[in-house]
Amino acid sequence: MTKIEIHTTIKASKQIVFDISRNIDIHQQSAGQSNEKAIGGVTSGVINYDETVTWKGKHFGIYLTHKSRITAMSLYDYFTDEMEEGAFSYFRHEHFFSEENGITLMTDKLAYKTPFGIAGKLFDLLFLEKHMRRFITERNSVLKDLSEKCQQQQ
Repeated sequence: MTKIEIHTTIKASKQIVFDISRNIDIHQQSAGQSNEKAIGGVTSGVINYDETVTWKGKHFGIYLTHKSRITAMSLYDYFTDEMEEGAFSYFRHEHFFSEENGITLMTDKLAYKTPFGIAGKLFDLLFLEKHMRRFITERNSVLKDLSEKCQQQQ
C-alpha cells in the first residue's frame, strides 16, 4: 500500500478552506490537467457526509472513472472520501484542517493500493505515486489561491 502525506499552509480560516475543499465545481477547476468531470452523484456545489460523486478523467492517456463516498466528516476539522468503484484495489483520502492565528494547515493523507500484483506495484513505483503527488499539490495550489482570495473579501 502506498501512503502519501502533503501539507499546505493557507492564509484563510479553516471554515473557508474546508468548504472550498469539498466543492465539486472547484475540484473540476483544479483538476484541469486531467479534465476531470463529475458525472454521477453530487455533480456541483458542496459534497457532504455519506454523499457520493463519480469522476471521469483522463490519466496516463486513458479515461477512468472513480466513484467515492464521504465516509467521515467533522465540520471544519476533517473529512474522508473512500473509493467505492474505480481503478484502485483500495483508495482512501483523508483531509485534515487546523487553524492558528488565521493560518490553516491543510493536511492530505492518501492511502491506495494498485491492482495487478507486481506489475501494479512497479507502475506505482515508476509513475503513479509521482502523478498522485503532483495531482494533489496542483489541486491544493488552486484551493490555496481561492481560499486566500475569499478570505481577503471578508
